[in-house]
Formats: sequence, structure tokens, C-alpha cells
Amino acid sequence: MIGWYVHHHGWGHLTRMQAIRPHLDDEVTVFSSLPAPGDLGDDTVWVRLPADADPVVTADGAVRAAHELGDVSAGGALHWAPIGHPGHQRRLAMIADWIARHPVAAFVVDVSVEVTAFVRLLGVPTVVFAQPGDRSDRPHRLGHALADRIVAPWPEGMFDAAELSDHHARVRHVGGISRHDGRSRHPADDAARRALFLSRTLDESRLAQTIDLLTARGWEVETAGARDDDRVDDVWPLLCRAKVVISAAGLNGVADLAAAGARAVVLPQDRPFGEQEHTARVLQAAGLASTAPAGSSPAQVVELVERAAVSPPDWSGWGATGAAARAARAVQEVAS
Repeated sequence: MIGWYVHHHGWGHLTRMQAIRPHLDDEVTVFSSLPAPGDLGDDTVWVRLPADADPVVTADGAVRAAHELGDVSAGGALHWAPIGHPGHQRRLAMIADWIARHPVAAFVVDVSVEVTAFVRLLGVPTVVFAQPGDRSDRPHRLGHALADRIVAPWPEGMFDAAELSDHHARVRHVGGISRHDGRSRHPADDAARRALFLSRTLDESRLAQTIDLLTARGWEVETAGARDDDRVDDVWPLLCRAKVVISAAGLNGVADLAAAGARAVVLPQDRPFGEQEHTARVLQAAGLASTAPAGSSPAQVVELVERAAVSPPDWSGWGATGAAARAARAVQEVAS
């Protein structure tokens, strides 16, 4: 039996679990504040956790934000442990109750220092995912120190992750984990000028202006997740037929670019610890994508698209092929 914590921010942690899950033979129970996806397999159970950051009605009848209840960081040792928050208490109690009732071989945490520490205190081996950016703060150092395995979803040597150097024997660099690894790919028609906006990279106004400028230059434009109403369940066909993909710099999105061998323009979004800015710098230095700040003008984005169209990258070094299976092997090392 394997436990798996999926963080609720965005969809990347969920899609990473979905990419790795088929390579595990064990039963898996997933804990998350996210609703259960519709395509769970027979040997996967989803436990919906209560929220731990919503406002709380206190004893005096006042409504207070979670961070107003007291020191949420325990003096800087943790990232988020709100004082007296019922949802926070219930979610940890649900995990503890499940561990007490099942023979848990390993618990995968993607991502939470608090869940890592809690599960390890309950005597369960942990597998945690590393992330780009400056993770040298006390909570991240604690999480890495407690982990039995640290899965780095990028190729070894690609990122300067100094905070992992003290744990080298427990780190597994598996490459970029894409849910599309292994799918058949039909290369795009090189003569077709088709651009795909993958995920939210520009606000509505600048997105509309950029699309207008691209259209005026003869580009056909598609979007997937770039607006509130254009979520696409299967973006693979769109990725394959696009000549240039405009994407954020989340690791899952970048892994999808690598799996498709896409020419790309990457616009890093503002994330904690400089996560996407760090990834964008790595991509730029490796010659894998044209990058620019998320606040770039429509004209600047269009020029990057034109430049990317004539600069096919070599994504083979990103290690997307077989990455999910390698991540599963890292989990099995601990579970067995």
C-alpha cells in the first residue's frame, strides 16, 4: 500500500501522479484537497481532504483568516501550520487514521514539508519531490532531511540545486515527467504557421492583442488553458500540430514540451521561491526555448514566436522518455 499526497495548487502535482501511477503495481491511496479526477483506476483510492486555509469562525463569533489565528510557520520552521484551524487538524487526523489502519510501505509527498514531517513521525518512509527555485529555507531543508528518497523531475546537472547536494545518495534525477510520454507523435506540418498558447501565460487583454498580431502575420492560433473557458482534456494533438507553443515554465508543462519536441516560447509566471524564473533561465541557457518575462508586451511575444519557429530545439537531454517509470522505481526502492 502506497500513500500519496497531491498538493492542490494548480494541476501539475495531479498530472505528475497520473503519469507515474500506471508504473506502480501497489495499491495507491491519494490524499488531496482537489476533487477526484474521473479516470482513477481500480487500485487507486482518492481521499478528499478539507481545506486548511479558509476563514475560521472563532469562539467570539468573529470570522478570521487562517493566518490571523497565530504564527502559521512555527517560528519559521514550517511553511503552513495554522493555529487551531479545524480543516488543518482534520486533514492530518485523516492521514493518521489511514496510516494506523493500513500496512503502508511508503508515502509520496508532492509537495508539503508539513505532511512529510507528519508522516515520517508516524513511522512511514517518505518519497518527496524536489522543485526548482531557492529551496534553501529551513522548512525545505527539513523536508529534504526527512525524506528517504528525493525525486528530482529534471536531468542530473541541468539545475543548480545546491540544497540537494548534502543528500546526493537519496536523490534520483529522473528527467522531465510528462503524462504524454510514449504516445505516438506526428510531426507538425513545417509549412503551417500554427501557434498554441498552452496554459495561462498572459492576461486576457495581452493575450487577445498577441493573438491579433500573430493572426495579422499569418499565424493560426489555438489555446488550451490560456483562458477560463478553454480547458482541454487532451492537449497532445494540439501540441503535436503546433509549430510554436507558448507556455509557462512549470515543470510538467516543460516536460510536455519535451515529449512533443516542441519549438517553444516560455513565459515564467510568478511562483513562490522563484520556481518558474529558475526553470526559464535553465531552458534559455540550454537553448531549449526562447524565454521572456511574463510581463512582456504582445509585440515582444510575437517576435519570440517568429524566432522560435526557425530554431528547432533538441529536447533529448531533458530526459522525458521513461521519466515516469524511473520515478516509479524510486518509489519502489522505498516501498520494498
